[in-house]
Amino acid sequence: MRHRLLVPGAAALSLLLAIPASAADFTPGAPGVGDTYYPESGNGGYDVSHYDLRLKYQPKTDLLEGTATLLAKTTQDLSRFNLDFGLKVSEIRINGKKASFARSGKHELEVTPATPLEKGKQISVVVRYAGKPSELKIDGYSAWARTPDGGVVAQEPDAAVWWFPSNDHPTDKATYDISVAVPDGTQALSNGVLASQSSKLGWTRYNWRSDKPQATYLTTLAVGKFDLTTDKTANGLPVINAISKDLGANEGSAKASIERTTEITEWLESVFGAYPFNAVGGYVPNVPAGYALETQTRPFYGKKAFDRGTNVSVVVHELAHQWYGDSVSLKDWKDIWINEGFAAYSQWLWSEKEGEGTAQELADYVYAQHPSDDPFWKVKPGNPGAENQFDDAVYDRGALALQALRNKVGDKAFFGLLKSWPTENRYGNASVADFVKFAEKKSGKQLAGFFDTWLFQPSKPALGAAKQALGAHQAPVAEPKSWKQIAATHEVHGH
Repeated sequence: MRHRLLVPGAAALSLLLAIPASAADFTPGAPGVGDTYYPESGNGGYDVSHYDLRLKYQPKTDLLEGTATLLAKTTQDLSRFNLDFGLKVSEIRINGKKASFARSGKHELEVTPATPLEKGKQISVVVRYAGKPSELKIDGYSAWARTPDGGVVAQEPDAAVWWFPSNDHPTDKATYDISVAVPDGTQALSNGVLASQSSKLGWTRYNWRSDKPQATYLTTLAVGKFDLTTDKTANGLPVINAISKDLGANEGSAKASIERTTEITEWLESVFGAYPFNAVGGYVPNVPAGYALETQTRPFYGKKAFDRGTNVSVVVHELAHQWYGDSVSLKDWKDIWINEGFAAYSQWLWSEKEGEGTAQELADYVYAQHPSDDPFWKVKPGNPGAENQFDDAVYDRGALALQALRNKVGDKAFFGLLKSWPTENRYGNASVADFVKFAEKKSGKQLAGFFDTWLFQPSKPALGAAKQALGAHQAPVAEPKSWKQIAATHEVHGH
């Protein structure tokens, strides 16, 4: 069929110019951000600025009911977009209008708005859902753990999929309001500060607020019965700690450990600069887990982390992450060293402060413990691979690299780096390459080759290169007093 060309008048032309791009110009957002290790994590086409989660949880049945409101901005002309989520969804609305949705992949929720979304627009996405998180299995696994009196979710690199819809990658951080109703006599813990609490008809609602950018995997929820203690740091920062009422023999050691949170936070501020968030603390639920996780403002500690008694070193590690990993988050999961290397080194600095072995003595000891043919040296902390993301080498060799850097640039430049990195990159994302450039700029030294040796070569640095971390002697190296407790935290790093 042939059409006659019509030339519009001026008024008609102005109307035509106001019409948005045709539907053909709108395309789906990517189903993942293209992360090196987890390409399906996160989504393209939008950035979330805030999550409002209104939840109700019944511990007896493990039923979680929720309404999640996401405030976001489109980054392209969108015909549809994905959310990462696994529970059953009953309704989705975008800007108040019903949207259609479908499942795909392992945890993808494809959302199609009633009308396409233009680039650069603010949108609201409301998702109503319900389900039993512990019964949701992805690759045969659930991040949601039931406890005798409730449930807990705290995992890395994925946790959000089991309890709220999100753009599940650390590069899209947001603020949070998390409101949770639980049966009277039960408590709900989450990130940030407790803004309010109220009871009605047998249910108590806890309203938590985390007002600084936060990655999805660092967002936590714990429902149960806890002994809560509150405190304030010297700077007036609220400290909220919680211990399950049913930890058994581990109760004393767990409490003795996390009750050091105020002291440790104040010390870390002297090392890394001002604390970046609105609260701090920690919690130990009655969940049979041995790992710990730096959930933002309120680190999670598995009950088994205290099987051997008090473990202050692991508290130092998780609190150090509030600066390194939480405030400054990785760009890609291959950049895990900028989280774990620094948190591990903070344990060495604490040992030095406590007179239980200097960082240099710990570096000498780690280097001496691993002969050149040890698989330890095959793991590259700067890009360890998904299968080795939480290998001991990421922590120990990662910390060893920092002691080598300290010796190379001197204490003044090194400790200046430890403060300026989280200050100048606060609430952002960064890569190992970004840190190398930053260290070169701040120290005035060429460091690319140095970091390549310590972070990227699958071999033990030769003694000549290792003089950055070692003394000149080759005599047997004594075990520092702090080493057993530092080493005991290794097994709590597996997620």
